[in-house]
Amino acid sequence: MKRIGFIGLGTMGKPMAAILIQKGYSVTVYNRTAEKADELVRLGAEAVHTPADAARMSDVLITMISNDAALLETFYSEQGILSGLQPALTIIDCSTVAPRTSQKLAEELSAHYVDFLDAPVTGSKPAAEAGTLTFMVGGSKEVFDEHQDVFQALGSKILHMGPSGSGSYAKLAHNTMVGINLVGLSEGLAIATKAGLDPAQFLEVVSAGSANSRQAELKGGKIVDRDFSNQFSLKLMLKDLLLAQELTGQFQLPTPLLHAATGLFQMGLSKGLGEQDLSSVVQCYEDWMGQPVARPSKAAVEAAESAKPASPLAGRERRRNTRVKLDIKLMLSIYQWEQEGAFSGQNIEGTLFDLSESGLQITSNFPLAPDMFIVIHFPQEAELPPITARVIRVESGGEQFRYGCMLSGLPPYVRLKLEQYIEANIERAL
Repeated sequence: MKRIGFIGLGTMGKPMAAILIQKGYSVTVYNRTAEKADELVRLGAEAVHTPADAARMSDVLITMISNDAALLETFYSEQGILSGLQPALTIIDCSTVAPRTSQKLAEELSAHYVDFLDAPVTGSKPAAEAGTLTFMVGGSKEVFDEHQDVFQALGSKILHMGPSGSGSYAKLAHNTMVGINLVGLSEGLAIATKAGLDPAQFLEVVSAGSANSRQAELKGGKIVDRDFSNQFSLKLMLKDLLLAQELTGQFQLPTPLLHAATGLFQMGLSKGLGEQDLSSVVQCYEDWMGQPVARPSKAAVEAAESAKPASPLAGRERRRNTRVKLDIKLMLSIYQWEQEGAFSGQNIEGTLFDLSESGLQITSNFPLAPDMFIVIHFPQEAELPPITARVIRVESGGEQFRYGCMLSGLPPYVRLKLEQYIEANIERAL
């Protein structure tokens, strides 16, 4: 039976190494924090002191490292993997890293007669513990076929995606969808909760309808039960989304949903949620609406049923929903279609007159038409980027026009900053 080396005993690596031991492989393990190997040693693994030692003692060396820099350090540092290479060794990297990193390592190792497969996984911690991971593999098809036994010990679906780097490309595309789906789930739950619905009951609607997803199945219950124990951390999800952004930048491929999801996970990291499960990103929405997305307790349900109806809105909420007169000077960029492939544009002055949760109301002496798109430039003090809006309502009053504008494609962090700026002006107006 093949001798397996395993480097990286974190959330995913440790249960993967344990599965290999349980299935009878001789397993050698290394981790920078040596104590993480203790449980595996009790199961029958042998712990070594350096990555080079793990490479020397293995026929197949598996790496599961958190990011590109740490992975490259594991290979290139003194007593790193490159110091322990032997001909005919195969290295299977299960880390989620940039495709260029996978391709660099494959080229480097081929010069030493060592085979390399980039083989990131999906399924998170429960699948790692059950041995039901999905592998997406880049590299030689012949080498891939040669090590089917190792892959099948760890996973239930193993797919060869193409040459070196293909597995990493697939993983970044996959995790882009994971991040976007998780944000969609959080946003839907926030809407339902803010509307006074039981989010746990709303999840039943989701699971029975076309909004259902793997993220809803895996993370919906964790969210409403306030269980943010780590299966795949928020900071690692953000790392993957940033790698995907870098990749789409190289492709010159617009990815508005990826950018919106990345912004939300960056906000989660700034809130100190990095070590929690990625589902903890819902706490950003909880901050905005001032209440948790949580399964109501029995006592809370009973209290709600017996309580008298309260005033719908009070204090700050009433101010946000009631139109408040403002006088914020704006510059508006107007773009009009001229002919195929060409636009004409001009800048006009306007005033932010009032607002509600449904949008902004802007006044100007310049005539605009419904469904026109404008770019709103706020005063420098607001520190806001230009914001795109669509004119949805036009009212004429003498020489001045009043326009109801719906904001378009606003990233969450920009929306929050806009709300803070408007809130400060509301306080002054009141």
